[in-house]
Amino acid sequence: MTDLSRIDVIAPNFKRRHSGVTSTVIRLVPLQAKQIGITSCAPDLPPEVPNMAWTRLVGMARCGPSGARVWHARRNVEMVAGLALKYVLQKRLKLLFTSAAQRRHKPFTRWLIGKQDAIIATSSKSAAYLDRDATVIRHGVDCEQFRPAEDKAALRTALDLPAGILIGCFGRIRHQKGNDLFVEAMLRALPDHPDAHALIMGRATANNQEYLGGLKTRVAEAGLEAQVHFRDEVPIEQLADHFRALDLYVAPQRWEGFGLTPLEAMACCVPVIATRVGAFEELVVDGETGNLVEIEDVDAMVAHTQALLADPEKMAQWGSAARDHVLANFQLQQEADAIVAIYRKLLAA
Repeated sequence: MTDLSRIDVIAPNFKRRHSGVTSTVIRLVPLQAKQIGITSCAPDLPPEVPNMAWTRLVGMARCGPSGARVWHARRNVEMVAGLALKYVLQKRLKLLFTSAAQRRHKPFTRWLIGKQDAIIATSSKSAAYLDRDATVIRHGVDCEQFRPAEDKAALRTALDLPAGILIGCFGRIRHQKGNDLFVEAMLRALPDHPDAHALIMGRATANNQEYLGGLKTRVAEAGLEAQVHFRDEVPIEQLADHFRALDLYVAPQRWEGFGLTPLEAMACCVPVIATRVGAFEELVVDGETGNLVEIEDVDAMVAHTQALLADPEKMAQWGSAARDHVLANFQLQQEADAIVAIYRKLLAA
């Protein structure tokens, strides 16, 4: 059980279903725990992540070992909980919020943000939508976990994936993620490259099953079921292996808060074609680690995909450059250190 007398920072994650925020907490908190007393407060996390039951929040001591504790929220509901703990239960808290949204916040969210002691934005775009100053700290990736495959052919065999060139599109299956755009691009790009395959991997919630079914129908009607493959979401510990198995990654989103998948792909020496949403313009170096295209520009996705399929040497060069780019700028430890610096600043205030 977490010893709260040693905890200076609480990073809540109130959503039971796995999400991008969940991934962030799982990745960061164990690293940060080596530097500062921190715990998550979540319904279900891997055992290596320091965690506490939400029921302990009510009875925890008013002060932490440094006086106030930092409450690091990443969702509205967690900001609300922080305010309740601070002003109703009189816990000494410094309130911190990380904003990834790239849109004007609704009035209630703006009010909640105004009550925070400090704000982190995950990209310059996200910071531009805030009405107050924020520290920009971009997400990072674990470059030991996400690394190039030593034997890609053997890995493909182990994962039951096809040989040849493999193009991936991973994540939730829904309209805003642009899976239909990816399918359309692949239906146009793959017929001229019978050795190339596309892999769509991710979970569709109940209200997106019809959307997923429509994608599969389009592939069947095009007669490309042998080249376009669908796979359900895999456990998080298997995700890096699937990125390593790829030769090219496409991020076709219509909207994204930040978007980690391009970084995870690039860390595995996989170049990326991405739309200009989320933080993608700050992650992908156009013409060096991949290509950037406008939202819903399927023509550009097809053209860039075909160009790389026709030039495997360039695809490999861009993959190597992508790995170097992530190592230099987007390592997970860099993100963890930058956030811990914010924690320490708040605790010292």
